[in-house]
Amino acid sequence: MLTLQTASGSRDCSGVSRRDFLRVGSLGTLGGLGLGGLSIANMLAGRALAATSGVDFIRDKAVVVLYLSGGASHIETFNPNMDAPSPYNSLTGEVATSLPGVTFGGTFPQLGQWADRMAVVRSFHHRVGDHDAAHVHVLTGGADPKDAAKAQSIGSIYARLRGTSHPKTGLPTYAFLGANEVDSQYAREKSRAERGSAPGMLGPAYGPFQHNGEDSTDLATKNKGGNKNGGSARTTSVAGDMKLTVADDRLDDRRALLTSLDRLRRDADAGGQFDAADKFNQQAFDLILGSASKAFDLSKEDKRLVERYDTRQIKIGHKTFRPSTLGQQMLLARRLVENGAGFVTVHSAGWDMHADGNNPGIVKGMNMLGTTVDKAVSAFLEDLESRGLSDKVLLVITGDFGRTPKVNKNGGRDHWASLGTLAFAGGGLRMGQVIGKSDRNNGEPAEDPVTPQMLLGTVMHSLFDIGQLRVARGVPRDLVQLVENAPTIRHLL
Repeated sequence: MLTLQTASGSRDCSGVSRRDFLRVGSLGTLGGLGLGGLSIANMLAGRALAATSGVDFIRDKAVVVLYLSGGASHIETFNPNMDAPSPYNSLTGEVATSLPGVTFGGTFPQLGQWADRMAVVRSFHHRVGDHDAAHVHVLTGGADPKDAAKAQSIGSIYARLRGTSHPKTGLPTYAFLGANEVDSQYAREKSRAERGSAPGMLGPAYGPFQHNGEDSTDLATKNKGGNKNGGSARTTSVAGDMKLTVADDRLDDRRALLTSLDRLRRDADAGGQFDAADKFNQQAFDLILGSASKAFDLSKEDKRLVERYDTRQIKIGHKTFRPSTLGQQMLLARRLVENGAGFVTVHSAGWDMHADGNNPGIVKGMNMLGTTVDKAVSAFLEDLESRGLSDKVLLVITGDFGRTPKVNKNGGRDHWASLGTLAFAGGGLRMGQVIGKSDRNNGEPAEDPVTPQMLLGTVMHSLFDIGQLRVARGVPRDLVQLVENAPTIRHLL
């Protein structure tokens, strides 16, 4: 097995680095010598195979899901409900928006100016109030969480139908952008979201490429000795995982060794079944050295744009704090979809605002995390518009569930699946509207209830031409039926 890394990097307790996915080898074994496959080459080969079934059902669209993990309050985000008596309204107040008569929670002043180009759902609901199960239920578009091992995430369904990578750039179709969490509660939420994002019965080939960042030298230097909130000096950089630290001469040696090993293996293979692997190995090298590494390199961006996204001045956490990287994650999401990724989940942890020993209360939590969303998402929407990508990229903002209409004795809100946070922007769908309505106490849908199944259907209808998908050759019929039969949010399409 050949790993394209020589410099020391961050490794877990088993000695495995996050960069170890950049492995070069060949398929199978020879003479007892295990040769690990080049995972990127496998993705490219899978994409080529998918192309033979016909790809005319794939729209030139992409989806970015901002997943507010832990259960963001629907009240303090997009339904402040200030006409209702306390405690059924927002503890952070409200801000006027660009959509007449519509207000957002008080920590969203910048995002409020984009309301006329958004669609806010105030009747999103389900019946799953447990974190582990709710992550699966929402991220799979309504699968039964009791059968979580088989549940297929929305992103994995898309990767199976579109193919695992872009045919030109080689970028993975499906990506999960997290952070190197230092707070135990944040890390727990991230692991739950990762389970909800899994491919289930589709198999690991259709799981997301996971990018979790790694230590950022410049920030760590600035924060040497820890931060004033008692947190770690470690922080995260969203450009690190695709950075190639092997020296040029050693890379050439390893490329030559790979070629030699493949030649030896081909000589032993009279049938020539491995001949096609050369093409994809070469494409994988080009991907590592070219388009993918560039897509992950934020230094290529204009400094003023990076500053517009930058949320690092905001410290997030509960017991252990780090600078927020949400802005960098959203910028990276834009770079990925611009270069061929089709479905990107951006994970934001910490929204379980009970005001208990593991979580802050609503006001403190929203002033911390709500502020990061306000800055990062408004920058993202502005960036898409300036690049002419607003109609191509659909942003979905959601989480595992909402929060209780009543505030608990400590100033927090508890789990509440009967209403949750859901909003859209772009993607060529019908924006500038509020969909559905909650009851007066902000506890149940009063009009036009929207479910996770409808979220799945709407996303799939935006990404695929369903009529063409129905007649495509070589496409799994069970997935076609799942997509075709999924209900949609009719107001958007």
